[in-house]
Amino acid sequence: MSIPEFEQIVEPNDQTEARLVHLKAIAELVGNPYPNKFERSRLTGEKDTISQIVSFEPVTSLLPELAEGERPDPDLKASVNEKLKALGSVRVAGRLATPPRTMGKAAFVHLSDGRNRLQIYVRKQDAKAINNDDGTVLEEGNTGFSLFKLLDHGDFVGVEGFLFITNTGELSIHVEKIQFLTKAMVPMPDKMHGIEDPEIKQRQRYADLIGSSLQVEHEGLTTREVFERRAKVVSFLRRYLEDDGYIEVETPMLTPKATGAAAKPFATHHNALDITLYARIAPELYLKRLTVGGFEKVYELNRNFRNEGISYKHNPEFTMLEFYCAYMDVDGMMDLCEDMMRKSVKDATGGLQVEYEGKMIDFSKFERISMRDAIAQHVTDADITDENLVTLFDEYVEPNLVQPTFIIDFPKSISPLSKASPENSAIAERFELFIHGMECANGFSELNDPREQYERFVDQMAERERGDEEAMILDEDYIRALSYGMPPAAGIGIGVDRFVMLLTDRHSIRDVILFPHLRPERHPEEADSADATE
Repeated sequence: MSIPEFEQIVEPNDQTEARLVHLKAIAELVGNPYPNKFERSRLTGEKDTISQIVSFEPVTSLLPELAEGERPDPDLKASVNEKLKALGSVRVAGRLATPPRTMGKAAFVHLSDGRNRLQIYVRKQDAKAINNDDGTVLEEGNTGFSLFKLLDHGDFVGVEGFLFITNTGELSIHVEKIQFLTKAMVPMPDKMHGIEDPEIKQRQRYADLIGSSLQVEHEGLTTREVFERRAKVVSFLRRYLEDDGYIEVETPMLTPKATGAAAKPFATHHNALDITLYARIAPELYLKRLTVGGFEKVYELNRNFRNEGISYKHNPEFTMLEFYCAYMDVDGMMDLCEDMMRKSVKDATGGLQVEYEGKMIDFSKFERISMRDAIAQHVTDADITDENLVTLFDEYVEPNLVQPTFIIDFPKSISPLSKASPENSAIAERFELFIHGMECANGFSELNDPREQYERFVDQMAERERGDEEAMILDEDYIRALSYGMPPAAGIGIGVDRFVMLLTDRHSIRDVILFPHLRPERHPEEADSADATE
């Protein structure tokens, strides 16, 4: 295996060479250009970030309200600055959000913490640099200004000074001490457009996050805001379940059998045990084992792995919320799912309507319709039979389900873990929730008869023998577990990634996964070699 040179990973150019020259000069001025830490002040009561400072009420309450282009009255400005300075010294750190600019003996630049910006003002005779080797202040000469002139767009610095407003009324820090923290060795993304190439955005998420945070104007949520909303959704789902008495558990991610769903698994080998293990395709059978063991309400926020195709709504590794409730049936689970999703949407967005790809989705109401009736609504000239039910649904119905819709009454033959309906033994007590043509949840009344479950597994194994690689396999231990007795129960799996897509108006599942799977990156020389071979 050949190891690439550093220059093959970070390709040299005029800008990287200039930054390297600056880095060497900075090291001569302040010593170690990569210090271990920077202590921030606690003006806000905790370690001061830029976001905390710009939203801190004792600060914001002093800022004058100015119309665009209006300058504060000189007397008002002087009064505000006196009060801001009296708040005390502030120490913050961040990335240079814009290229540094000097104007004679003074300089301005904005620092960013990834969320907000704060301007710093560096005056030649006031600012002193910090020696990174021993933490002392470099008193001789105009060290702070000398350091500032060696900074590049994207560098990290820490500053200490006092707050004030400029002649244009902008909150700023008058810098008294400046400490170099990290050099950005490559140019930053375009501040007007960010990163536009979707593959680079997904492959180099760090650059995407930087680009969107430094971008002056943007439509919709920034990349950071997408993932902050994702975190908020996940946090709410956990809180909702735990407030309702559910217990979070962890089940194996490497399993001896790929069970719990109809999917093709990833396989690996455990050397010490000398056995094949599979990355789990679903935690379902483990969670139901826990229901057997006495956990009446149990959930897992889990990562699943399926060795299947990739599309705008499929990723080989994805996140699901799966939970089970004893003594509940499919109708109760639909009610719970509807309530959970409605409250989650309200918590994440502030309302119950979200715009997705130009269409308004209303989470205030969920429709429920049988699979057969849904097909009849969309297909008028086809002979609907048990054999073609699913094919017709996938082709004609699923893409047209825009508003939240529970499809119910699935054929039992394609629902091997679901209880049959008491009214019709050929129908499963199962639902799938569709929103904007995407399956977002799947739930059912759980089959708890061990003998019937065994027979269903046997039928699935026969399908596998006939070439269906995604048919389920027999799980003997699960049959043994059911034989101890599992109470009536309902369960559900909710696709977190797709749900977040809807709440952030992102078309591709890769845009709501921080580090999605992509084809290996090819270096230019490899691409040229491959093209020549072709």
